[in-house]
Amino acid sequence: MHVILNAYFWNRPNSGSGQYTRQLVYHLHRLVSDLEITLIIPQAGDTAVPEDVPPGVNVKLVPVKAGNKGKVLFEQRQFPQACREVGADLAHIPYWGAPLRSPVPLVVTVHDLTTMLVPEYRKPLSTRLYNALVAASARGANHVITDSLASKKDIIKHLGIPQERVTAVYLGVSEEFSPNENLIVDMGILRKYDLPDFYILYLGGYELHKNVMTLLLAWSYVGQALGEDYPLILAGRKPDTVSDVYPDYDDYIKRLRIEEYVRWIGYVDEADKPTLYRNAELFVFPSRQEGFGLGVLEAMASGTLVVTTDSASLPEVVGEAGFAVDADDARAMAGAIIAAVIQDDLAADLRQKGLERVRSFSWEETAQETLLVYDKVLREE
Repeated sequence: MHVILNAYFWNRPNSGSGQYTRQLVYHLHRLVSDLEITLIIPQAGDTAVPEDVPPGVNVKLVPVKAGNKGKVLFEQRQFPQACREVGADLAHIPYWGAPLRSPVPLVVTVHDLTTMLVPEYRKPLSTRLYNALVAASARGANHVITDSLASKKDIIKHLGIPQERVTAVYLGVSEEFSPNENLIVDMGILRKYDLPDFYILYLGGYELHKNVMTLLLAWSYVGQALGEDYPLILAGRKPDTVSDVYPDYDDYIKRLRIEEYVRWIGYVDEADKPTLYRNAELFVFPSRQEGFGLGVLEAMASGTLVVTTDSASLPEVVGEAGFAVDADDARAMAGAIIAAVIQDDLAADLRQKGLERVRSFSWEETAQETLLVYDKVLREE
């Protein structure tokens, strides 16, 4: 079998789609000896073939124009043309951006429908047009893969795709995320971000659906009890502007009077994330809408207790191994955070359950189940 993948996000390893594409390719290539893989990677300027492509995986570079129009052109015209030129048996688009027409059977991974389901994200005309385009392309694909049962239900309901053409395949967690400390390395990374001995961590994006505003409101309760000893660390790239998509976090922090309990540390290198997770007292992930919630899994694999919400896919990931509260209930979120910090026996029990739970998720299993979808599509052709 020869599979061609749209590797638009290959050179963006910090993005969810980039991580998914890389892990899928690495494990498919390692697990299946008779599978030929070709990556179609957009080329800007004189960009060379990335050095981190596994040996034996083919690469075809396609010159692209910058910006959103260039991305759409790559997805709708250049990628299908590459499929014809390469002569693959099947094409896989590992994010929601498949072509309307494909010369070969087509599998598309739709991680979630966040841009369609959150009203604030639908306001720009360009977003509505792109949503319509990729929704039509997903309906025309031979099969859709998604990250969770919650996202599968959304896809069936909102895109009208029959359930037999949608398969939920859970993501995995990398071996780098573990409770095993390297004291020298960890100390250096903790100093790099000027982190205190004890802290509570949020690591993720700051778009509206990430629900960080509710976390900050919860901190107006937590801070009174624990703030001086356990500050909230906000990790990840801080928004440069305020808009319908990005709330005014600094103003809200001031109005809540929690400035002394909250610290921004900004962008975190991918290689540093395991240290931040395993040294945190707990990890808080307050999102309202997630296709999977990889950060929750990474934190549990690091031996760190998780407080998250009961929204979308998150209960599927955390199970009984952490706290899952109503995303709109700041008091409940605060109560879970305080309980996790002050009840040592409960925290130890949940950490152990988290380590046990992550054994159910692996990138090897993700690759194997994806391969079954490939086989199914080719059998039906």
